[in-house]
Amino acid sequence: MDPKVGIGVFAFNDAGKFVIGKRKGSLGAGTWGLPGGHLEFGESFETCATRETLEETGLKIQDVQFLNATNSIMKTENKHYITIFMGGVCEKGVDPQLLEPEKCDVWEWISWDDLRAYGEEEMKAGVGFEGRKLFLPLLELFRQRPDFRV
Repeated sequence: MDPKVGIGVFAFNDAGKFVIGKRKGSLGAGTWGLPGGHLEFGESFETCATRETLEETGLKIQDVQFLNATNSIMKTENKHYITIFMGGVCEKGVDPQLLEPEKCDVWEWISWDDLRAYGEEEMKAGVGFEGRKLFLPLLELFRQRPDFRV
């Protein structure tokens, strides 16, 4: 099976926090991830990031730029994803809406330091971790790019 390309979006507010949601009904159900989705044929990373963020959260982002990329092998699901992480800035004073409730339970704002703490806790605990689990591509960001910061 060929790798697929996913886009994960750090949608920042004016306080420097970004949106994270609890996934459901799809790959990574029960884990926490960024808004995003599959890159469509002929679509730029920027266009995909803007489209997916708007579709999932109602947030309009601007100043969209490439941040990083990870390579994730999801053995249990027999899937391979290249995830392109993009960043963008939201309109001031606007909060995310739950526009695809079949795909996400809740959106919340989080800081990079809090996200890193969740990732480090999960990596230390290993299999059977009971805390706030991150969607594999996001966890791989900490494993594969330990010096990365947003």
